Amino acid sequence: MKIALIGYGEMGKLVHRLAEEKGHEVFVVSKDMAGLQGCDVAIDFTVADAVQRNVEACGAAGVPLVEGTTGWNDKRSEIERIVRDGNGAMVYGANFSIGVNLFYKIGEFAAELFAKFPEYEAFIEEQHHSRKKDAPSGTALKLKEIVSRHVEVGDVASTRAGNIPGTHRIGFDGPADQITLVHTARSRDGFALGALMAAEWIAGKNGVFEFSEIIGDIIKV
Repeated sequence: MKIALIGYGEMGKLVHRLAEEKGHEVFVVSKDMAGLQGCDVAIDFTVADAVQRNVEACGAAGVPLVEGTTGWNDKRSEIERIVRDGNGAMVYGANFSIGVNLFYKIGEFAAELFAKFPEYEAFIEEQHHSRKKDAPSGTALKLKEIVSRHVEVGDVASTRAGNIPGTHRIGFDGPADQITLVHTARSRDGFALGALMAAEWIAGKNGVFEFSEIIGDIIKV
């Protein structure tokens, strides 16, 4: 499969290496989007302000897109419209880590259980290194969305300091005890592998898909 990389920072370089290890051809797209035409799928890890432009470029080239950038949720309706009107394809997600997406499922199951016991109150906390710009993280907001389907959740507590690896907690606090579920990222490999799995899945498809909703189909769970 021919994969176009939009953005060549730390994530782009990691996706490049892992994609080649899996036998894919990789093409790094230039700022004017040269190199996109003729690819089977594109993977974007750039910045939020560039997402709409990249979606439009992929639509014009007829290339399905895996959108790994976060922080553009306020433009989601418009971007989804662009993809659908152009009969294109896109997978997006707050987090492409397989572990995080399984954590979403665990969190929802736990919230459904605790909804039966109103003496417990739910909370969500997240921590990241000081270089991360968005707060709360897209992952934390997705967790809040999932848990809130069953129990009320207040504001997400966010910390940005030093070199803290991405850490997310779902907690249920009651008068007698507290139960906490924690996911801690050790490296970026999980994000890159998830994005590659999404790229392999979306090739040849049309429509807009959220990674957390199709993860079961992708990894057959």
